[in-house]
Amino acid sequence: MQFSENWLRSFVDPAIDTAALSHLLTMAGLEVEELHPAAAAFSGVVVAEVLSVAPHPDADRLRVCQVNTGGEPLQIVCGAPNVAAGMKVPCATVGAKLPGIDIKRAKLRGVESNGMLCSARELGISDEASGLLALPGDAPVGQDIRDYLDLDDHVFVIKLTPNRADCFGMQGIAREVSALTGTPVRLAEWTPAPVAIADVLPVRIDADDLCGRFSGRVIRGVNARAQTPDWMKRRLERAGMRSISILVDISNYVMLEMNRPNHVFDLDKVQGGLSVRWARTGEKLELLNEQTIELTPDCGVIADDRGVESFAGIMGGASTACSDDTRNIYVEAAFWLPDAIQGRARRYGFSSEAAHRFERGVDFADTVAGVERVTGLILELCGGQAGPIDDQITRLPERRPVRLRPARAARVLGMDLGEEAIATLLGRLGLSFVRDAGDFIVQPPSWRFDLEIEVDLIEELARLHGYDNFPTTPPVGRLAMPESCEARRDAYALRHLMADRDYQEVINFAFVEASWEGDFAGNGQPVVLANPIASQMSVMRSTLLSGLVDNVATNRRRQIDRVRVFEIGRCFAKDANAEPVPGYRQTLRIAGLAWGPVFAEQWGAQGRPVDFFDLKADVEALLWPHQAEFAVASHPAVHPGRSASISLDGIVIGHIGELHPELVQRYELGTPPVVFEVDVDPLLAVPMPAHRVMSRQPSVRRDLAFVLPRATSAGSLLAGLRKAAPDIVRDIALFDLYQGKGIADTEKGFAFRIVMQDTERTLADAEVDAAVQQLVSYAEGEFGAKLRT
Repeated sequence: MQFSENWLRSFVDPAIDTAALSHLLTMAGLEVEELHPAAAAFSGVVVAEVLSVAPHPDADRLRVCQVNTGGEPLQIVCGAPNVAAGMKVPCATVGAKLPGIDIKRAKLRGVESNGMLCSARELGISDEASGLLALPGDAPVGQDIRDYLDLDDHVFVIKLTPNRADCFGMQGIAREVSALTGTPVRLAEWTPAPVAIADVLPVRIDADDLCGRFSGRVIRGVNARAQTPDWMKRRLERAGMRSISILVDISNYVMLEMNRPNHVFDLDKVQGGLSVRWARTGEKLELLNEQTIELTPDCGVIADDRGVESFAGIMGGASTACSDDTRNIYVEAAFWLPDAIQGRARRYGFSSEAAHRFERGVDFADTVAGVERVTGLILELCGGQAGPIDDQITRLPERRPVRLRPARAARVLGMDLGEEAIATLLGRLGLSFVRDAGDFIVQPPSWRFDLEIEVDLIEELARLHGYDNFPTTPPVGRLAMPESCEARRDAYALRHLMADRDYQEVINFAFVEASWEGDFAGNGQPVVLANPIASQMSVMRSTLLSGLVDNVATNRRRQIDRVRVFEIGRCFAKDANAEPVPGYRQTLRIAGLAWGPVFAEQWGAQGRPVDFFDLKADVEALLWPHQAEFAVASHPAVHPGRSASISLDGIVIGHIGELHPELVQRYELGTPPVVFEVDVDPLLAVPMPAHRVMSRQPSVRRDLAFVLPRATSAGSLLAGLRKAAPDIVRDIALFDLYQGKGIADTEKGFAFRIVMQDTERTLADAEVDAAVQQLVSYAEGEFGAKLRT
């Protein structure tokens, strides 16, 4: 919302300066985004009359003018193309200071010049520089131009929250300033126009779920060619609107003044009467913005016997628009239900001042006042004769009283304002109330759609009292030390573990590009957003890997050559049996990515690229004390030959591997990163620490080397040996893999170290040999292994 400070002060004029007014509005919730003067700083410029214009003797484009500034005529050389005798213009006299110019006596091509005739651009009023700023013929010669054009003004631009629709008009802002300062407010004055004709345009409301109230009147004999007064033009321009024509300007002026959108029809272009209804399938309308739209049945319209003439509550139609030849008009002001207006304009790719207000809610009690205000200005500026007002009420919003409990207000605000102070603040807001056993029964006014429940009124008390006037009191409460469960950890513990492993945490958007879901999850049916914040963020992610890869691509473009990142976040997928949100499974996962050298460049370690086993070590550290199982598995985002599933207790909880070469090329990563992704929930439960006696007896070590088929994985054999091992076996570890000379191409060799020990006695050779033979027999029988000699 943009407005002139002087216009506001014509309604309410508190004894504070511009800066204090700006601060007051901002602290009350009407944030002042921008504040600037209406014109640049200058002095010494007065209203002048051009008495005569003569050619310059030595310059074709210059004119020698005699100018009356209220004293002796001045000779001024001027090069403006529109300078003419008899016109009134701003004149900067000798000694005047303009933006970037100091005016002095000078000679232009040998002719003395005692001042300068000014354009709007030279005064810093606008960018118009095609000629002199022409003033009205009744402009008083010699008056300071700043006073005449009301240039000692400021323009406020405030950012309104959606609940404060009442402040889209000057009267709403004036009420707000009055309530904040206690200064009396003077609202726009209007009196019923004299009814000179009996003409009434028939109007029928066929949809009470569209229009709650419709008021209008006929005015005949208007002069649509009349000039808009300068004071109205200035207020419109400083509110961000340009002057178009007298009828349009009056309509816009009343909308800005009263927050009362209205519309003026050319009565001679209306066929028969008007009907207010929902659109019919296939109906089209050419709007005032020259856009033709095809209406849908949920769009409200105003139609005549010929067809649709207006997009109800949003924009008028071109077929009944007023022009300079308009003589007879119909002025309309209605209350359109917000639900019937919301989203309709955006559907067709445009917005309007009326729609912006109606979809948030406007005063339903001032439609007649709006028509009267428009009528008064039209009769004053355009002439004409007015008919009676036709006011039809179908369905108005119910404004239920709200109970305000002082005790509740004290608990919410943190301080007791007192009943008398509350009564005073409510009165300053213009809210009527009655007292009931110490409570206030408040009747919200018709212009405040945001006052519906008790906390709304409490917020109003806080705003008027002043947020910065509340004492800063630290909270007081009883603190209890909760019991911590040793058998469970939280996600923050996982974050610390990853940070300790040289990873940095990132937080990416949960909505991603649709193509990412196919690339990184093979998901052809992602969760699609109904209203994405951007076209490239149209679906919900089902994997964290896409965001991490995008982080690497971004860093690589900025010449970062080593990235280690992780993220903990939710992933989303369709699942009819999901809880707590039916139809959508929300899984908390942790994913990591390592790309570039395994160590940062240094002299103490030889550089090499990070590989699968580097990341596998990080995953094992993350899962500890759980012992995960890694098995060959495929994944859409991972290299088919360098990929593994991660399992706990036989349940797959994630994947690890090198990014697929196609994705490395597609996302321009240069070298392939290694990635992992696992579910978080299985990692949170950890086993309780258990005491174990450390044996004082010597341990016995034996090495076993097996030859097996190349398809056999070391993990499956190791897991099997550990299950089959007798009690004296304390540890089995793989320490060598061999492929090459001495064994077939279809085979490979594994070497395991077996550690055996008893807590009570020294093991005998026979026990050790029996345990070794038991492991060998198991490997031969279950895996087809052969001892390598």
